[in-house]
Amino acid sequence: MCINKNPKKYVQSHFWGITHYTLNIKHQKKFARVIFFLYFCGKFNTTVMKKRIFSLVLSVLTLAAAAQVHVSIADPETWTVAELTPYIGQTVIFDTPLIVTSNYNGLAVSPRRIFSPTNQERPGTTEYYNIGTLNANGSLPLYAVSGYHRMGEKIYNLEAKVAANSLTFVSGEWRGNTRSDLEKGIPNVDISGEHTLLVCGANLEYYLVEQYSSPGPKDNAQHQKQRAKVSKALAKINADIYGLVEVQQGNNALKEIAEDLTKNTGRTFTYVHEVKAASGTYTKSGYVYCSDVVETVGEMQHIETGVANRKKMQLFREKATGELFIYSINHFKAKSGGGVGADADQGDGQGGYNNARKGEASAVLTTYKRLAAQLGDESDILIMGDLNAYGKEDPIMVFVSDGMTDLHRWFHRDSSYSYTYHSEAGYLDHAISNETLLPQITGMAAYHINSDEDDAYTYDKSSDATMFRCSDHDPVLVGLRLDGTKEPLSKLNLNSWEVYNGADGIYIRNAAGVQMKAYYRIYSVDGRMLEQDEITDDWQLVPRPAQAGLYVVVIYHEGQTYKFRVIIP
Repeated sequence: MCINKNPKKYVQSHFWGITHYTLNIKHQKKFARVIFFLYFCGKFNTTVMKKRIFSLVLSVLTLAAAAQVHVSIADPETWTVAELTPYIGQTVIFDTPLIVTSNYNGLAVSPRRIFSPTNQERPGTTEYYNIGTLNANGSLPLYAVSGYHRMGEKIYNLEAKVAANSLTFVSGEWRGNTRSDLEKGIPNVDISGEHTLLVCGANLEYYLVEQYSSPGPKDNAQHQKQRAKVSKALAKINADIYGLVEVQQGNNALKEIAEDLTKNTGRTFTYVHEVKAASGTYTKSGYVYCSDVVETVGEMQHIETGVANRKKMQLFREKATGELFIYSINHFKAKSGGGVGADADQGDGQGGYNNARKGEASAVLTTYKRLAAQLGDESDILIMGDLNAYGKEDPIMVFVSDGMTDLHRWFHRDSSYSYTYHSEAGYLDHAISNETLLPQITGMAAYHINSDEDDAYTYDKSSDATMFRCSDHDPVLVGLRLDGTKEPLSKLNLNSWEVYNGADGIYIRNAAGVQMKAYYRIYSVDGRMLEQDEITDDWQLVPRPAQAGLYVVVIYHEGQTYKFRVIIP
């Protein structure tokens, strides 16, 4: 569109018809800008003309706003890119926030986080295959974005041009899961009460202090960069006990980590000395702990079923209370490799050596039961580490079937993750407790300083000296408040649960336990958590969301999650 050289003549000739003339949004905005320029330059010097011009600009801008195409996604969990087919070639605004699902070689986005199928459902089930199908069609590239963005960041009011298999960014508001968000503090581990002990499990991705090799640092210069990033991360967490995997055998690596923690936190850290392991580049699991707060009791137990030096068990005593608990740190056999027979990849999503990992899980349980028998009671145990199995895979079911609780699901339903692979999130890094320790756990969370980062920020690929991407796995944190509870948790009659919208708010009925603690959370359909608390009343009244619509009420009980849908009219 062009503008007549005589502004008065142009406006007079077009004013009365312009509001009925459909213009391209781009042209409408250009027209408005030109009119404003002429207006403020004094080209329209009569009061009547100025009033008419002002009305004209408002009309044009109103037309532009009305012509914008808005896309609202009804169900983010089942959305596929095919739903954008009617909008190809158009510029649209998404009323539903989109999430960065990949930042490797450019960004990809989706209205939901993309999870590994075996993290959410049992392998081989219909639900498992459905997730795989949805994952294959659930995200698409987002081009023309400036700056660095992590996976898990959300884009609100995204304006983008739609192509057949991609989006081109125009504008939007980025929120959540940024580096600055994570730098503000570690995740909340006090959902059900304040902790007195903080336990961390972390995979350090080949922390080698000598005899460098691949994978891992190639020389001392690379290790010092690795050391700086790891030291910042562990000091930020400031746990009382660290269970670490992929640490070089011998004691030098643990000694260095303990010294760095002492220097950076002002507290005294030491490590469980390992006489057995020879020095070398092959990695092991081990413990570093604050001797001001806890002490070890007895010798460390070595579980050598499967890969050696990677499954440990140590009894700790909290000095302030005298309470004991067993902390087991583990690194199970990896999925990759050429397993044969029962260890061959069965094509069910669990990868190779699944049978070997099941054997390792059974060996951990056997060692625990023997140690508990020696101690004379059903001892509290916390099992952590990189088990190389997602949440619904067979090795984890070995623990759950024996009465233990998967803390990821207990506290975070299906949203928990500690690792991403080919843009699919899930948790390989576990926290599992027996039923006597469960009521003494105040909360758990993965600290997403690694899995959502671009791999380009690792110590061997960049000059980035922050704590971010110090490993490829996120540290997992567990809060404990040991109080001597030894009685198993009572069970609820799940058949009697009710969740409904009442006159005064949302009611949760018959979900309060006697000894067992249950919790609820309310989510909007776009995944935002709106409310959470412990369920303490048989007729729990929960504040009703202000906006009408569909909401999901999730109840957490005994390592399981139960979902109820509530419609607010």
